[in-house]
Amino acid sequence: MHIVCLDLEGVLVPEIWIAFSKESGIPELRLTTRDEPDYDKLMNYRLKILKEHGLGLKEIQATIAKIEPMEGAREFLDELRKLGQVLIISDTFTQFAAPLMAKLGYPTIFCNELVVAEDGEVTGFKMRCEKSKLTTVRALQSIGFETIASGDSFNDLAMIEASKAGFLFRTTEQIKKDYPQFPAFESYDELLDAIKNAI
Repeated sequence: MHIVCLDLEGVLVPEIWIAFSKESGIPELRLTTRDEPDYDKLMNYRLKILKEHGLGLKEIQATIAKIEPMEGAREFLDELRKLGQVLIISDTFTQFAAPLMAKLGYPTIFCNELVVAEDGEVTGFKMRCEKSKLTTVRALQSIGFETIASGDSFNDLAMIEASKAGFLFRTTEQIKKDYPQFPAFESYDELLDAIKNAI
């Protein structure tokens, strides 16, 4: 029995924070997990910038409403789900992910929660569990699944390494160079073929 575990941003949809950085005109918000491996540090940095600029959940959600899945992502997911179970494991937040899941045909996603004040200020975040991607993959393996994983960022590497098969997708040249043991793909067709061969 197998289950395919996918990252969300950078794999199926564009990076939310990059889109919001463009929309808000705040270049500091362009940083993602491709740039900063320490997720807590990255999120606390983002929250500080949001507070400085008086921006809250409403403004971010307005940007997310305009984001469309990457070209071919929905079809790729549909094909993948014909082969077996698919789980999206993301460090994003339920308040961000919901409208994107509708556009992707409501796949299952495990993600985190933002702490939001009554006035819409994002005051914090609650991670589902420590090292959420690796912990989830290990838990799935403990109940009899073989995992196949794919992602594009530093925070995906542990789940990729821990899986029966793992692939980088549309990642940076630096990550490809630093982790040559993981096959790296640019197209959904290539990734789909690799996953089929791994099953």
